[in-house]
Amino acid sequence: MSSPPQPASIHSRLPHWSPRQWLVLLLIAAEALFLFNLQHPRQMFFDETHYVPAARDLLHGIRYGNIEHPLVAKTLIGLSMLLFGDTPFGWRLMSTFFGCASVAAIFLIAQSLFRDVRVSLTAGVLTLLNQMLFVQARIAMLDVYMGAFLLLALWCLIDGYAREEGVRARLIAAGALLGLAIGCKWLALPYLAAAGITFVLLKAKSAIGAGGGLSGFLFSRSLPAWRGVSTIEGAFWIGGLSVIVYLATFWPAFFVADNALTLSRLLPHQLEMYAQQTQVLAPHTYQSQWWQWPQIGRPIWYLYERVEGVLRGVLLVGNPAVMWGGLLAVLACLFGGVGARDPRLLLVAALWIFAFGIWVLIPKKIGFYYYYYLPAMFLPLALAAAFHHYCRSGLMRWLPPAFTILSAGLFVYFYPILAATLLAGDDAFLTWTWFESWR
Repeated sequence: MSSPPQPASIHSRLPHWSPRQWLVLLLIAAEALFLFNLQHPRQMFFDETHYVPAARDLLHGIRYGNIEHPLVAKTLIGLSMLLFGDTPFGWRLMSTFFGCASVAAIFLIAQSLFRDVRVSLTAGVLTLLNQMLFVQARIAMLDVYMGAFLLLALWCLIDGYAREEGVRARLIAAGALLGLAIGCKWLALPYLAAAGITFVLLKAKSAIGAGGGLSGFLFSRSLPAWRGVSTIEGAFWIGGLSVIVYLATFWPAFFVADNALTLSRLLPHQLEMYAQQTQVLAPHTYQSQWWQWPQIGRPIWYLYERVEGVLRGVLLVGNPAVMWGGLLAVLACLFGGVGARDPRLLLVAALWIFAFGIWVLIPKKIGFYYYYYLPAMFLPLALAAAFHHYCRSGLMRWLPPAFTILSAGLFVYFYPILAATLLAGDDAFLTWTWFESWR
């Protein structure tokens, strides 16, 4: 006698839409969520006080300010002000677009790896709910711009790895996007190095398997990894093009009235930037160390004050379900990847380990929780991958939808202090600060 049919999980009941249709729906939801009450607070808050004036000066050709960081993100903030007005809404609107691009990149990375829209949708939804992205997509800071360029570059590299066509276009796009990411913040530099080294190593592995020798490794276009593009050519697109694009992003600073750059000063200026970025900062109330970030040890109040007579707050705090559950998922991907010899799971785990390991190996003297932004972006991907590997049958198949519902519930709970809504009183923060270190 055959066993009775098992009830279908929520995920198996999804409408039979294409990945593109699901992605469009997800992006519409993300943009609507980012846009709602974007104009609040109606003043600059947290690091907007650095980047909005710098963007305004660039826009009007006055001066090149905030020289410790490159220009791309500040140029985009200025473009947002030009297109949508020099208002709080105008400062932040472009950030919401790049927040959506980040959601899209995680969705596309998952789709390229697993070819399963349920995995991609889970990764995309949890990215939207992880709260780190939500806050950064609604403030005129640099991180959401850098993150979007990096994640899209990563997708281009992953998607091009085993393709038969369009590989060159993806490598060119990856190199350009990496250059733009570095043009937002130098934090993207280690990712460029990792991308280039990984490309060369995988090409070398393919060459060893094909037995083509050094010549085949350097010049063959028939190697399975990124087929149709030689190692020499691909290395140029990833490394050389990114440097060219990065240097080209300084062009707005050539046309300001005060302290304009020149071609002869462009390279020496990089040393000036380095000096600015390595200066010792004064102690800060919300400073933290790298080992505190995964446990949400010291989130940051971007805002907690009365604005136009009403109390509003913005706390950069990760969604506890995604932040803590994601760490378990990274471990699960590691063990599952080794046990099943699944390079996809190992890659997903490696992304978080690398992004977090940068801060372990090269710690800054004073750190802040928002430095954890990029590692946090890889946790939803690890969760979706772990669910895909471990939660296919029995009661476990209900874990992905149950976890997503839990994450959504926590997002709703924290929403008032993520979106600068009206707060009841001076002690309202006690509702959401679970631990003394959150205050």
